[in-house]
Amino acid sequence: MDKYLTILLIFMVVGIPIAWISPMTGEMRDPPLYVLFYGSIGGIIFILFYGGYKDKKERQKINAKRKRSKK
Repeated sequence: MDKYLTILLIFMVVGIPIAWISPMTGEMRDPPLYVLFYGSIGGIIFILFYGGYKDKKERQKINAKRKRSKK
């Protein structure tokens, strides 16, 4: 996973507790920000799948290059 995806992942992880606890007062929100919570969960899942997809494509490209150089 590259550095930009890692930074986005950190923001998503930090967004989860912010959805439940108010940063200004430190008290529980009533009602919590469900859009922020589920958006963060969805973003984390998307970033993990996309990072894995990018790594897989990069490995395929490297393996294809290695196979061509042996011939």
